[in-house]
Amino acid sequence: MATKGRLPLVRHARADLDIDEALDHYLGASVAAAEGFVDALQRAFTHIQRGPASGSPRWADELNIAVLCSWRCASYPHLVFYPLLPDRIEVWRVLHFKRDIPAW
Repeated sequence: MATKGRLPLVRHARADLDIDEALDHYLGASVAAAEGFVDALQRAFTHIQRGPASGSPRWADELNIAVLCSWRCASYPHLVFYPLLPDRIEVWRVLHFKRDIPAW
């Protein structure tokens, strides 16, 4: 069920693996960096749940996925990828923006 003003959010298994990999990286630097990433990711999820159309369609044409949007995590170099759907947010991937995005 959606929280007031938010669409329900579902993370795909591959997005969870992406998040785990990023957390491992940040934990190698410091617990504070990992906690900051989790906070930034949660803020990104909340933002796209409230306003999914605010995400960038920048990768939609390049990847030939018309409904694809992305949102950057504040202060962290990660993009949350999700399709623009009317009734939910499906997080497909959470990728470092220097990664080869088309190869995903």
